[in-house]
Amino acid sequence: MSDLATSAVIREDTFVRKELVAERAAPVKTTGIVGFLRTRLLNSPTNIILTILGLLLIWFTVVPALRFALIDAVWSGSDRNACLEENVGRPVGACWPYIAAKFDQFIYGFYPEPERWRVNLTYLLAALLLLPLLIPRLPAKGLNAGLFFVAFPVVAFFLLHGGGLGGFGVSWAASFLSAFADGLIGGGNSLMATANPLLWLLGKLAALLGQALALVIWPLTAVRDAIRASGEPVWIDLAVTAIVVLALTLWLAGGLRNGWRRLLTVLATFIGTALVIGVLGLDRGGLRIVDTRLWGGLLVTLVISVTGIVASLPIGIALALGRRSTIPLIRVFSIAFIEFWRGVPLITVLFFATYMLPLFLPGNFTVDGLVRALIGVALFAGAYQAEVVRGGLQALPRGQSEAANALGLSWWKTTALVVLPQALRHVIPGLVNSFIALFKDTSLVTIVALFDLLGQLRASFADPNWATPTTLFTGFAFTGMIYFAFCFSMSRYSLFVEHRLNPHQRH
Repeated sequence: MSDLATSAVIREDTFVRKELVAERAAPVKTTGIVGFLRTRLLNSPTNIILTILGLLLIWFTVVPALRFALIDAVWSGSDRNACLEENVGRPVGACWPYIAAKFDQFIYGFYPEPERWRVNLTYLLAALLLLPLLIPRLPAKGLNAGLFFVAFPVVAFFLLHGGGLGGFGVSWAASFLSAFADGLIGGGNSLMATANPLLWLLGKLAALLGQALALVIWPLTAVRDAIRASGEPVWIDLAVTAIVVLALTLWLAGGLRNGWRRLLTVLATFIGTALVIGVLGLDRGGLRIVDTRLWGGLLVTLVISVTGIVASLPIGIALALGRRSTIPLIRVFSIAFIEFWRGVPLITVLFFATYMLPLFLPGNFTVDGLVRALIGVALFAGAYQAEVVRGGLQALPRGQSEAANALGLSWWKTTALVVLPQALRHVIPGLVNSFIALFKDTSLVTIVALFDLLGQLRASFADPNWATPTTLFTGFAFTGMIYFAFCFSMSRYSLFVEHRLNPHQRH
């Protein structure tokens, strides 16, 4: 036995390697460019044919585009002569001096040049408020969202449009209720003038309701008249509105012990409002009014697209929930609204909002043309968003809401905390796809005399100082790059959010 053990030890020392063999490099045919070509592009007859077709497509499309935009392009000049082939002595590509000459028109439209700092400030504020919302790790998302979605639209309106305030919450509420009461009385008197007994009865009821409303709001209108008669109507109205809102907040919160946080939030909101009024001089007429008919270019494109995107999502969520409601009236209204707006082209919506809507309004009531287009786009996009959100609601297992009900959560809390977050997470690609389509569909507002980016581009073609054979292609190439930059950015960010929130991507 000892001889066998000794021979085994000798055999182990002789034949068993105590160190690992160094790794050898992979075969050249499976790595690097050669390996990529062999395994991905040329590994089958079908892939060989597709690779050849792809190379031909690149050769006949990408290469000429690069030559047009970069190699054969003209980069300096003061008029069309710099982009003519007979003056340059070679084939001429893109005429970039034309873009430089019309750049301000593409960005601002016909916005007055001395006032363009207001547009630049609006862009800056939007970027400073939007970027922290897009970065997940930054804190104070609730405050940032409130500033961007509530405060920023008001500030942007007074920056871009100009004008001032004649009152605040009390005056606005009194004026609205008073106009509503006058409308009921006037409409009731019109119906009472008819010979139909039923219409006369309806008119009488409407007139009585209007008179009762006018009697109820008499103290409010008296306060409004007193505020307007004072020397500082805006500041006094702001103070009275702040006192009323703070008192209501304290009462609804159940006292100072439980509601001091909400009280501080409301107080900070009114302090910020006062700062905005003071900085912009809204109590003294505000900035110079710039009519929306002078807006154009990228400004109009961003205003319509951002307003449509921000307004259409809550509209779509409300309609999607309404379509699944168990209350027949709400469900029927939601279905009818969605099907109507989805069955009408956007061009028809814009025409109706621009040219026919004023016919249905009272003679002394007017709505700005841009505002009409914004309302039409928001309602149109909201109907499409409703179906996207409804798909996410249907994809959610029923056990989620049942579990929330078992825990004692109300319908509102179940919807806001359990159902909607998961449903929206499932439909991120569909939502962003609708946002991208809406951003591109803003070019249709040119039909109703609103000059967006493409509208300003077409208007610039009429300038004889830049009429060259390549001006048309240069302009569309430039605007195409702008549209691609915005749409591609939205697409990539949605992919980032989807990977971050989608449970299927978690490990």
